[in-house]
Amino acid sequence: MMRNGDKYAVAVRKPDKEIAVDVKNTKDTNNIWHKLPIIRGVVSFIESLVIGLSTLMYSASFFEDEDDPVDKSKLSEEELKKLEKKEKAEMGGTLVLSFVLALGIFLALPYFLSLALNKYISSQALIAFIEGIIRISIFIGYVVVISRMEDIKRTFMYHGAEHKCINCVEAGKPLTVENVRSSTRFHKRCGTSFIFIVFIISVFVFMFIRFDNTWIKLGARLLLVPIIAGISYEFIRLAGRYENAVVDLISKPGLWLQRLTVMEPDDDMIEVGIASVEAIFDWKKFQEENEGSF
Repeated sequence: MMRNGDKYAVAVRKPDKEIAVDVKNTKDTNNIWHKLPIIRGVVSFIESLVIGLSTLMYSASFFEDEDDPVDKSKLSEEELKKLEKKEKAEMGGTLVLSFVLALGIFLALPYFLSLALNKYISSQALIAFIEGIIRISIFIGYVVVISRMEDIKRTFMYHGAEHKCINCVEAGKPLTVENVRSSTRFHKRCGTSFIFIVFIISVFVFMFIRFDNTWIKLGARLLLVPIIAGISYEFIRLAGRYENAVVDLISKPGLWLQRLTVMEPDDDMIEVGIASVEAIFDWKKFQEENEGSF
C-alpha cells in the first residue's frame, strides 16, 4: 500500500498472478486538523489504522474461502450495500478490538507488573522508568514471535518492498525491479519507528505522572496516549526532513527494530510495490523536479 497526499493505492498479486490495483481518496488533508502540530499526528495515526485495516481486508477478498465464495457482480444493489455495511461493521469491530488488546498488552500489563516494585523501590519515577523498559521488552518480544509466523513474514516482506520502492525513488534512480532490489529496506518514516518512538517518549512522560490512586494513574496514562502519539509523529516528520547527529541517534532504535519488521522481498513482491507507487505518484516528474538534490 502506498499513500500520496489525499490518495492511496493498494496493489495485490492475485491467485492468477496478475496484479490488481485499487486507488481511493482519503479525507481532505488540507483541513485544520492536519495542520495543527500534535493534533495532526493523532488524526494521521487514526487514519492510518483505518486505511491499513481496510487494505488488508481488500487484499484478503482475493483469497476468500473457496467453499463459500461471494461473487459481488451477481448481487443486487441492495444486497451489495448490505454486504458493504456488514464489512464496514466487521472492520470497525476488528479495529476497536485490536486497539483495546494493544492497550491491555502494551499499556496496562506493564503498569500492573511494575506495581510489584513498590515494595522494593520508593522512587515512583524509577518505577515508571522500569515500567517503560518492561513495555518495550514486551513489544520487542511480541514482534520477534509474530515475525516467525509464515503469513506475517510475507507481510513483512511486502513491507520491505514498500520501503525499497520509496528509497529507490528518493535516491533518484529509475523505478525498476533491479534498482529497487539494490535499495535499502530501512526508512526513517516507517510505522515501526513511529511505534518505537511512542514507547520511548512514553517512558519519560509517565515518569512525571504523580497520583497515589492506582486507577487514576492508569487513566492518566490512557489519556496521554494520543498526546504521546502526536509528539512522536512530529519527531518522525522531523527525522524524515533533516539529517543531523541528534536526529540520527534518536532514530537508530527504530531502524534497528525494522530488522524484524521489514524483510527483503522477492522480485514478485517488488513488482507489486512498483505498481502501487505508479498508481498514485509520478516518480519521473518528482525526480526531474529534484534533479541535483539526490
